[in-house]
Amino acid sequence: MRLLLTFAALFLSDVLLQLGTGGVAPLDALSGLMMQFTNAQIGMLGSAHFVGFLLGCWWAPRLMGEVGHSRAFAAYAAAGVIGILLHMMIVNPYAWMGMRMLSGLCVAGCYTIIEAWLNARLTNASRGRTMGIYRTVDAGGSFGAQLLIGVLPASSFISYNVLAIFCAAALFPVALTRMEQPPMPETPRLRPKLAWDCSPLGAVGVVVAGVTGSAFRMVGPLYGAAVGLTAHQIALFLATYVAGGWVSQLPMGAIADRYDRRWVIVGLAFGTICAAGLTVVMAHLGTVPVMVTAAIYGFTTFPLYSVSSAHGHDFAESHERVELSAAQMFLWAGGAMASPIIASSLITFAGPRSMFAFVALTNGLLIVYGLARMKARPSRGHRTRFVSEPRTSFLIGKLQQPLRDAPPEDGR
Repeated sequence: MRLLLTFAALFLSDVLLQLGTGGVAPLDALSGLMMQFTNAQIGMLGSAHFVGFLLGCWWAPRLMGEVGHSRAFAAYAAAGVIGILLHMMIVNPYAWMGMRMLSGLCVAGCYTIIEAWLNARLTNASRGRTMGIYRTVDAGGSFGAQLLIGVLPASSFISYNVLAIFCAAALFPVALTRMEQPPMPETPRLRPKLAWDCSPLGAVGVVVAGVTGSAFRMVGPLYGAAVGLTAHQIALFLATYVAGGWVSQLPMGAIADRYDRRWVIVGLAFGTICAAGLTVVMAHLGTVPVMVTAAIYGFTTFPLYSVSSAHGHDFAESHERVELSAAQMFLWAGGAMASPIIASSLITFAGPRSMFAFVALTNGLLIVYGLARMKARPSRGHRTRFVSEPRTSFLIGKLQQPLRDAPPEDGR
């Protein structure tokens, strides 16, 4: 309990930030449909978010060093608020792309600062429990953000104002906290090739994780609307996807620590293909089957990034872990940037089912490549601990490094 109170301000800011920025993507998709944006234009909004995310990851440590943690957090949160509020003032898909870049910038910048603060205050004894709370709080905020869309009307000043209020409220806990600002963390070098050098399969796996997750979260509302779901049902559709992914982390982590991680990656890819097929087959069988398939899809797709990341870390030295985590997140964001444009365009030209055909194809290629890599070299004898790794900032590797290097009995 004392540990929770120590970081209560940061965790509260995390929840408010998720509620504010996490609902923008589905609200934009539904609003764009109402305003007759094309599917491709709505997909570009999702891609723009990840462009801003990468810029925020790169710039945040530098801004922290110049103005301090609290002021940098305020600047990034303000960018997010401005990006949200401008939506109903300038109704244009290309202007919205710039606004979504501000939202992505806000998310990456604020998470970088939160994680820098956590990293400076954590000890090895408290790290495992704190990270567990952090992941739970973050997932809870994401879950709540999806449900918000069920009660916020699309294409409305009020809806975007509510999201902006949550984003602005995230400023209060950080601005008023009595915790001393920590020293500036060392910025990890960005070397994307390091991920490939350590494990080609791990590198491909994180790209596919970006493709599958981004397609669903950014373009899923288009699919839901195309198959006849209401706004409330689309909110539940996305929320059950998040819930299924959150539930899967523990069992998949245990499996990934016990068995060859290459087979786990192949198994998750095969499970995603099956989940994509089920989603298409059961789309018109009622609300409950649709929600069940969304949860199954989340269960199979969410752990892919963490398992692929862990497989890459198995072949890395301890001093490479922070840079490797940054490289993996960069590759993940690359897949996440490309996916919404491709998936939304496919929906336009080939119907809503084509989005899941695209997901199935990418995971099928991952299976083929995974089986090929098994013949290329043996699995690593000594393996790191599986860590459920959020895709939040390039500094997450600093938080996770001691957990990966510790034996299973430490940092639980």
